[in-house]
Amino acid sequence: MIGRTKTHLCNEIRRALQAFRIQSYAISSSSASNNDYVQGQTTHFGFENVPVEEKEKKVRTVFKNVAESYDVMNDLMSGGLHRYWKDELLAMTGVGPITSALRSNTVTRGEFAILDVAGGTGDVAFRFLEAAGCPERAKSSGNDPICVTICDINPDMLRVGERRARERYGNAIIDDSKALSFKEGNAQYLPFEENTFDLYTIAFGLRNVTDVDMALRDALRVLKPGGRFLCLEFSHVPNPVFSAIYDSYSFNVIPAVGEIVANDRQSYQYLVESIRKFCHQDELKARLERAGFSDCNYTNMTGGIVAVHEGWKPLQDS
Repeated sequence: MIGRTKTHLCNEIRRALQAFRIQSYAISSSSASNNDYVQGQTTHFGFENVPVEEKEKKVRTVFKNVAESYDVMNDLMSGGLHRYWKDELLAMTGVGPITSALRSNTVTRGEFAILDVAGGTGDVAFRFLEAAGCPERAKSSGNDPICVTICDINPDMLRVGERRARERYGNAIIDDSKALSFKEGNAQYLPFEENTFDLYTIAFGLRNVTDVDMALRDALRVLKPGGRFLCLEFSHVPNPVFSAIYDSYSFNVIPAVGEIVANDRQSYQYLVESIRKFCHQDELKARLERAGFSDCNYTNMTGGIVAVHEGWKPLQDS
């Protein structure tokens, strides 16, 4: 009897602690999302606090260092899973069926404009091009009504992306059909007119932006009414056992391998730290809503290692 009572008491304590942790997390997430992403004169660069005006320069340096080995970096950061995650992002956008329907309608010849932010080397954008049949369409004359614009703050990343695109698809897709274009720009103040794009994507780039709130507001600005935002980003693992394993791999393996493969431990150390400093899933969802997006949601992948957040630009201002 005493043993059963003790077991029952222990179970009740565990449940109470679990409820407390969940409640505490919910309160902290809600509190964080109600605050501006950048507060005061400093912000985080990995685990380091730096002046706000210096973060952009530091991030530029990181990606300048890893531009030529970016695919290797993604393989190291994700154990190769980034390819699967990007395929899932493509499926979630519906670019394939949407553009197929547009191309089959010879009367209206509808346009569809995609903006891929922080997409320098083209890994995500190339998926969109192929799903939309743009390489085949580039063999015909005239501009393609379906187009993908890659915008990145780092010219080195864009240079690598354009070189790869020309090697992979030839020059026509950039120079003739103009289905693909590259533009240097900052996610916080994009170099595009408002109401320009039907789809905005950003993969593994939002956590490197100095002011996430500003970037979300500008994403809303450049989307057409009814346009869709999707963000694929490293996130936070809720399972404590899985989280401990993931942290051990991240902090002990990734920087060490980065030093061996790319001779750059420091950049990889920053990238690992930047994940831990970024928003939790519910916080980013709340920030999307606060920026003005509607029907916001997120989907965890691989136990929460990454998440896809989505939102829609309202058809008209409320």
